[in-house]
Amino acid sequence: VQLQASGGGLVQAGGSLSLACAASGRTFNGYGMGWFRQAPGKEREFVAAISGSGYSTSYADSVKGRFTISRDNAKNTVYLQMNNLKPEDTAVYYCAAQAGTKGRSYNRFLPNDYWGQGTQVTVSS
Repeated sequence: VQLQASGGGLVQAGGSLSLACAASGRTFNGYGMGWFRQAPGKEREFVAAISGSGYSTSYADSVKGRFTISRDNAKNTVYLQMNNLKPEDTAVYYCAAQAGTKGRSYNRFLPNDYWGQGTQVTVSS
């Protein structure tokens, strides 16, 4: 199983970027998928998650109203549209997919879930 993230880059503050994470090796229909980020010297933090059906989403307070998560189950892909980017959004962004759902919500991820390799997002001021 692989999660391949793409779409990162350098953008000025106020700009937009769109990330994509394509999964291969198994289908994640019915499983939560999400995005996390890690800035230099900081812990990895939750950004957004989407339920297996795509009907439910959740966001970190810091990105609410600016970021939108979506998924295309036919393509086994999750997206993150990032608008009005700020310098503090600079980080490596990782996608994640639940390996199982028993006993947890779609927005809870564990170390032994599937994780992508990360894509760098840099926002200049």
